[in-house]
Amino acid sequence: MLVARFRRLDLAEDGLADAFEAAARTWPDAGVPGNPGGWLLTAARRRVLDRLRSEEVLARSMPRLAVDAELTEEAQRVMADPGDELLDERLRLVLLCAHPRLSREAAAALTLRLVLGISTDDIARLFLQTTPTMAARLTRARRKLAGERFVVPTGADLVDRVGVVAQVAYLAFTAGYAPGSGPDVVRTELAGEAIRLVRVLRTLLPYDDSELTALQALMLLQHSRRDARVTDDGALVLLPDQDRSRWHGDEIGEALDLLRPLTGAPPAPYLLQALIAAEHAIAATPSDTAWERIVERYDELLALRETPVVRLGRAIAVAEAEGPEAGLTALAGVALPGHRLPAVRAELLLRLGDHARARAAYDTAITLCANDAERAHLVRRRAELA
Repeated sequence: MLVARFRRLDLAEDGLADAFEAAARTWPDAGVPGNPGGWLLTAARRRVLDRLRSEEVLARSMPRLAVDAELTEEAQRVMADPGDELLDERLRLVLLCAHPRLSREAAAALTLRLVLGISTDDIARLFLQTTPTMAARLTRARRKLAGERFVVPTGADLVDRVGVVAQVAYLAFTAGYAPGSGPDVVRTELAGEAIRLVRVLRTLLPYDDSELTALQALMLLQHSRRDARVTDDGALVLLPDQDRSRWHGDEIGEALDLLRPLTGAPPAPYLLQALIAAEHAIAATPSDTAWERIVERYDELLALRETPVVRLGRAIAVAEAEGPEAGLTALAGVALPGHRLPAVRAELLLRLGDHARARAAYDTAITLCANDAERAHLVRRRAELA
């Protein structure tokens, strides 16, 4: 909110830090206010305004320095946000985080943390990094943006940042659709925010971007299953066991409409993933799923982007199309941090009747799983072996 109003990241961070320092100093004696968040926000806002006034005074006292004159202009401009430079303030902040000073990975990680509030732990899992490593990268990224103006890029600069914003939205959606930690099967609001981000970006751009269109379709298809993925008591429901009548047909229809004009388009990562999701959406029952076509899509995706996550998805599809032994063969050599790889291996071993190795794989997955609902599902599956 502070960045959205004043459009300077350094001012927002300094103001909030001063507010927390003031709270730590005064609340023990005066007591915690009735609305602590509002108190902190008001205190931070006052400190930012004080800083802007100080910069303006400094600029007037040193008129010979062009940089100080620019500070005066900046202070006057940010004090009153015209509100007509972009369709969405949050997107404006995302575009700031997509600054060319930052690498694509750093820009995506910083946006997830700063704009959407995803924990450093979850961001580290998304990027297959340790938490300390990711925390250090986030700190370096924030420092690189200190002092940058909160303005909207235009022309070629805007186009250059679109790919970064798309990656940010995709990672944010992943964090909402399949949280790496916490109690939730799905974080609906976060996934919905990522979809909204892509909608706004597509509206803003002066041209049609087929990969952005495919990304929106992919998100809608995955998000359409949210109600069927969790029971009333919060338990995980896997895709084959979901009540497909609870899928959101309007979102599926919108996604399929987005994909139709892309028929025959060159293969691209978001497009191929959307086509895989569409195969599930158009199948009336799990047995109607065209797993052979899904394997073919994964093969195309591997040719463009060979990652452990893609190989894991392909192995699951191969297991459905050709059997669990073929799926295990497809898993050979895949190295992926976290619980999902051993969880898939455990399920395939269980289908083969190899209970001893399945139990060991479940133990590994349970140990590595930080999501409460997924861990409970793994514990139940392991208990069935007894």
